[in-house]
Amino acid sequence: MNALDPVNSHGCGGGCACSGTADTAEPELPLMEAPFEARPDDWRPPHVNGVALCDEHEVLDVPALRQRACTELLRQAAIAKDLLPADDPAPHRGATSEAAADAIERLLDTALELPEPTDAAGRRHYAAHAGRYAIGEKVRARHVLFAVTPGVDVQQLRQRAEACLLDVRNTTPQEQAAGDGFAAAAKSTSNCPSGAQGGDLGWLTAQDCAPEFARELFGQAEVGVLPRLVHSRFGLHVVEVLERAAGTTPPYEQVRATVLATLRQQSFATALSQYLQLLAGQAQMHGVELEGAETPLVQ
Repeated sequence: MNALDPVNSHGCGGGCACSGTADTAEPELPLMEAPFEARPDDWRPPHVNGVALCDEHEVLDVPALRQRACTELLRQAAIAKDLLPADDPAPHRGATSEAAADAIERLLDTALELPEPTDAAGRRHYAAHAGRYAIGEKVRARHVLFAVTPGVDVQQLRQRAEACLLDVRNTTPQEQAAGDGFAAAAKSTSNCPSGAQGGDLGWLTAQDCAPEFARELFGQAEVGVLPRLVHSRFGLHVVEVLERAAGTTPPYEQVRATVLATLRQQSFATALSQYLQLLAGQAQMHGVELEGAETPLVQ
């Protein structure tokens, strides 16, 4: 977290998931630098049609490897459709050329069939998820942030976060009375400036948070330590909801545009996943599997 980031009303830097300054881009998956170790003589880098996805000094977790594979499948499909020159340089450590990014966008515009959501579908979605569209809903929460930073070992980070979650969830009433275990964990462990205040974020609205963080907190009824880690672009969070203040639920007509935009995004994610599975089935791939993966992230 940059010390020069603006400080929000909760005392956290602008890079924190509770910050209203967070952008709406999907989080980048982390790259881990491994200590140099000699590879086996028969080691081959994961690849898509012969294009390597990493080099021998990189260690990627499974989601990051899938992300690179998905992007490479789309880059090669754009070349096959004459949307990108065949001499476009292969990505370096996952970074594609600007021309490739533009070509992939044009490819998806033509390759994905996205039906326009109907009002009937919008009303069904709204009826099932009305709480997500509440206006004025507030949540008082605190968190312990395990930040993803360059060079971090994500597997070890997850293990530490899961251990912390288990510890604060298993605190007995006697232990809680003797001292605030959650606040102690935040002060000693959290990578967020709020750790100095025991992880306290104060009262939040959905607009105060990064979108993926807000989705886990709002439109729910849970109070207490959430039984799962919350993932955001900034890392892994152990979150406790202290209080909730219900908002008002507007009529469907008032949020119709937002509901239909949500359905369009869901339709895009489904179509993209199906298209990538089709491309993967036609490709020669080594060291990476897309079968069974959740909707891939493509940058």
